[in-house]
Amino acid sequence: MALRIYLTSVISENSGMLTAENQELTNTIHTLNSAVNSLKVELDNINKSYAALESNYTDVTAENLELETRNQQLETQMKNLTDMLQDMKTDRNELNVSRAQWSIDQYCPIDKEDARKCNSCQAGWLQEKSSCYAVIDVRPPDQKTWDGAQADCRERNSELVVINNLKEKEYIRRHSWNIRGINGYWIGLRVVDGKWTWVDRSGLTEISTILLEPPTEGHCAISVLNNIRHIGLKSVNCSDSYAWICEKKALSLAPP
Repeated sequence: MALRIYLTSVISENSGMLTAENQELTNTIHTLNSAVNSLKVELDNINKSYAALESNYTDVTAENLELETRNQQLETQMKNLTDMLQDMKTDRNELNVSRAQWSIDQYCPIDKEDARKCNSCQAGWLQEKSSCYAVIDVRPPDQKTWDGAQADCRERNSELVVINNLKEKEYIRRHSWNIRGINGYWIGLRVVDGKWTWVDRSGLTEISTILLEPPTEGHCAISVLNNIRHIGLKSVNCSDSYAWICEKKALSLAPP
């Protein structure tokens, strides 16, 4: 009987110890499970971060490749532009030489003795003091509008004539009006922003107001004969057709 009581006491004591150990193991397992879960979450975050870094690396690599390609394109464009600039410089130098030669041939033609004689105005132009004039005596249908006449003058490196004083007006009269069928010559005067304005942007003077009407948009001036000895200016539509007179600076042959 005493043995049974003893065994029961031992079993009860061992059972309590096992229960305590089991509870401790359960707590330990729970702790380990929590740690494992935390590690899984951390590992998942690490994997996501790695995936993001890998994606960024791929994007950076692609962007770097694109930048390298763009850089190569820019280098190619720079080389092409440099070559074009060099070609333009060469062309400009050649053009300057051609223009210089053209000017020499125009103003300093070779005479019969193979010698050059320089003139202030090129062949076919009239000189009066510091200006050269080309009187374009054309009859219909070769006459032009004001714009057409101005374009022709510019092709001749000049502008439609600007009449500055009575002497210039008289000079123009004496060297024009010798062709039948010409009723007027375009000059460099037209209405701009409601004002009569010369092509050199100067305004009217008393010398140039003869026969001119108040400024009308779309109108330009021609020189006309008042009588045998005098010329005046007349306002006409710029789209009409007339002969014209060009003017440019004479070449200075005086030493500097």
